[in-house]
Amino acid sequence: MAYVARLKQEYKEKVIPTLTEEFGYKNVMQVPKLTKIVISKGVGAAVADKKLIDHAVDELTKISGQKAVATLSKKDVASFKLRKGMPIGARVTLRGEQMFEFLDRLITSALPRVRDFNGIKATGFDGRGNYNLGVTEQIIFPEIDIDKINKISGMDITFVTSADTDKEAKSLLTELGLPFKKN
Repeated sequence: MAYVARLKQEYKEKVIPTLTEEFGYKNVMQVPKLTKIVISKGVGAAVADKKLIDHAVDELTKISGQKAVATLSKKDVASFKLRKGMPIGARVTLRGEQMFEFLDRLITSALPRVRDFNGIKATGFDGRGNYNLGVTEQIIFPEIDIDKINKISGMDITFVTSADTDKEAKSLLTELGLPFKKN
């Protein structure tokens, strides 16, 4: 028997029936699903020190379990001493099993490690059913060894869904286990 991620199984067994009942979908294919998770990290100081990009790529690779890539600048900005094509960040896109595994680790082990945590803000929706979450410290992830980091930095996590509205996307992410703050 092939391995299936816990949240993927839960999506099929619990989330689809709950959302179908809540929004009255006529077909299972209408139920919104999580398409991908993009983790990105900007490293502004990389203009002066190229090794910072390697550290950022290594951290994102450890956190996500998939090889991260460096992102390059698109244009010259003289005031930042930035040239077109210079590496200024890192990102990784997760889909399928790895996406559900990362989401499971984020919900069960990383978010509870945030100091004074009482839920994530529900204001990160973009109007098209996608959600953005900012993490201020990378040390909340258990994969990161706190003794081996050179600088505490944050990252952005984007949840891309197939939902048409923010209400549907919030219901989907809540059913998957993301702990939104109560209003």
